[in-house]
Amino acid sequence: MVKDARDDDAGADAVRDMARQGKKLNRSFGWLAALGVLLVIGGLVGLVYTGLATLTSMLLFGWLLLIGGVVGLLQAIQSRGTSHFWLAVVVAALNIAAGVVVIRHPHGSAEALTMFAALLFLTGGLFRLVGSVVVRGPQFGWTLFQGAFGMLLGLLVLFDWPDSSRYVLGVFFSLALLFDGLGMIAIGIGGRRIVGMVTPPVPENATPPESSETEQDQSNN
Repeated sequence: MVKDARDDDAGADAVRDMARQGKKLNRSFGWLAALGVLLVIGGLVGLVYTGLATLTSMLLFGWLLLIGGVVGLLQAIQSRGTSHFWLAVVVAALNIAAGVVVIRHPHGSAEALTMFAALLFLTGGLFRLVGSVVVRGPQFGWTLFQGAFGMLLGLLVLFDWPDSSRYVLGVFFSLALLFDGLGMIAIGIGGRRIVGMVTPPVPENATPPESSETEQDQSNN
């Protein structure tokens, strides 16, 4: 009888522990979904105010370069005396200089990055288009469409440059926020459902460890 009671207590403790862990996971997935909602809202606002989104993305990019350069410089100083010391210093200095330039001249930096993105779309689309025609693989139609779309997008951005620099990067940045937020919401909701399916319910007759120990002490006395 005593052994059965101890087994029941151990099983109840395991169930309570699993329920406690399930609540923690539910809370974590809830915070993930809430962060996803914030990202979706930010993405939608950025799609409406593309100029503000472009400026925000450039300032964020500049600060990331600056902070990364400072951290890299500190690491290089700590590793002085090694063979890659001067290389690390040069890379960190370039990151710091690029960050300062982007922060002080966000509009000019946006124009340069927009030009680079347009050329990247144009050349990538051209290579996809030529490759699909030459190879003619099983995905010929899809590759041909991707190449034509990339070239068209690059040409549209180039023809409207530098005015396109006011909204192109903002649209890309906002779409990235939107899709990342939707992904986080899906993971959060799906995670909460899975946790709810695998977490066992706490038995109604399960008593907390403190109360069971108190009852045992009273029975012994």
